[in-house]
Amino acid sequence: MAENLLIIDDDTRLSAMLRDYLAGNGYSVRAAANAGAGLADLARNPTDAVILDVMLPDLDGFETLRRIRAGSDVPVLMLTAKGEETDRVVGLEMGADDYLPKPFSSRELLARLRAILRRRSGSAAARAVMRFGRLEIDPGSRVARLDGGECDITGHQFDILTALAESAGRILSREQLIERVNGTDADPFDRSIDVHISRIRAAIEDEPRHPRRIITVRGAGYLFARRQDEEA
Repeated sequence: MAENLLIIDDDTRLSAMLRDYLAGNGYSVRAAANAGAGLADLARNPTDAVILDVMLPDLDGFETLRRIRAGSDVPVLMLTAKGEETDRVVGLEMGADDYLPKPFSSRELLARLRAILRRRSGSAAARAVMRFGRLEIDPGSRVARLDGGECDITGHQFDILTALAESAGRILSREQLIERVNGTDADPFDRSIDVHISRIRAAIEDEPRHPRRIITVRGAGYLFARRQDEEA
């Protein structure tokens, strides 16, 4: 069955081009020209991923993302203006799974979509639950729990957390993390992984500014602590 995509972008020419390209690659694609129409469509129809532009005529993309996240964990790929790093950081902090600066190639958008859609793969169901003190990571249900309560992280952030936990006790560089999660070569100047790590820490650490679970190793990358006290 084809996966369902929703494009929310007021550039109707770009939306039509993407719809044709993605449909040609096996997806079922719908498009909305503003936030109101997109949110209404999302509420009515099954959707596996959303492509969301930052600049919209009624609500901006950030407010639209906030409203999406209020009721759904559907993967969201944000489209941002070229060079607007602030937009990308804000989008990631608000729960976007990935971003793509304009202009972009259709092939890159397809690759990024495939990466964030992999989280719906049934292969995760067979993997064992990982437990680290009070923290539990369940690949089957794609949920992380702290003290039994579900952690507020996106699907992309769950993939990063899982990649770190599966390599507990080993340092993973930013590039290694991006390649493991996205399945593509990493841009050496891409620091989006740092934003995601910050969000993950806010969800799983007792003191995010003094983390005990995900440790920064200066100049090398990140390390997920193999041994954690029951109080950690």
